[in-house]
Amino acid sequence: MCCFFKKFVLFLFVLSLSAGAAEAALSPQQLERAWERISKAAGLETAPITIENKKEPNAWVQFSGDNRSVHVTSGLMNLLDTEDEIAGILGHETGHIKLNHYGSTVGRNLLWTLLFKNIKGSSGEILANLGVGLAESGFSREQEVEADDYGVDLAVKVGYSPWGLVKALEKMRDAGYATSPSGFNSHPPTERRLQHIRETASKYSK
Repeated sequence: MCCFFKKFVLFLFVLSLSAGAAEAALSPQQLERAWERISKAAGLETAPITIENKKEPNAWVQFSGDNRSVHVTSGLMNLLDTEDEIAGILGHETGHIKLNHYGSTVGRNLLWTLLFKNIKGSSGEILANLGVGLAESGFSREQEVEADDYGVDLAVKVGYSPWGLVKALEKMRDAGYATSPSGFNSHPPTERRLQHIRETASKYSK
C-alpha cells in the first residue's frame, strides 16, 4: 500500500506539471486577439496570420506579390505564455512590413546582380559572393534592430507592455535558440539585441 501511495502521489505531481505546461502555452485566441490589435493599428487588417506546425520557435512574414502573411510556429506558441510577449513578436514582424525591408532587400539584390554580372573566373566570383554575403548580413542586422524598435513602439501604442519582446527573446534564448556573434548572421547577437531592446523598453517605463 505504501509503495502504491508513493506512485499515486508521483503520478499526481507529474499530472500537475503537465497541466501547468498546458496552461503556460499561448492559445490561438490570444494570438488572434494580439494580431487583431497590432494589425489594425498598422493598417494591415487584410494580412492573415497562420500557425505552422514546427518545433523551432520562430515567426516570419511571407511575401507573395503584393500579398503578405504572418506566420508563427507551434514551437513559439508553446514557449510563450502572455499576450504581451506575442504582441512584441508580432510588432517586430509588422515592422518588417511597414519599413519595407523586403522591398529594400530585393532592390539591393538586383543592384548586386548588376554590379557583379561581368565578373569572370571562380576566384572573382567567390570574392564577390563573399562580399555580398557580408554586406547583406549587415543590412539584415540593421533591419532587425529597426523592426525591434518599431515593434516595441507599436505594442505600447495598442496597450501592451514594452517588455513583451524582451521576455519573448529571453525565453527563446533560455530554450537554446540564440544568435552568436558572426559577420554572416542575419540577426544581431542575442545578448546585444536584448540589451538594445531593454534600453528601448525602459524609455516607455519612465
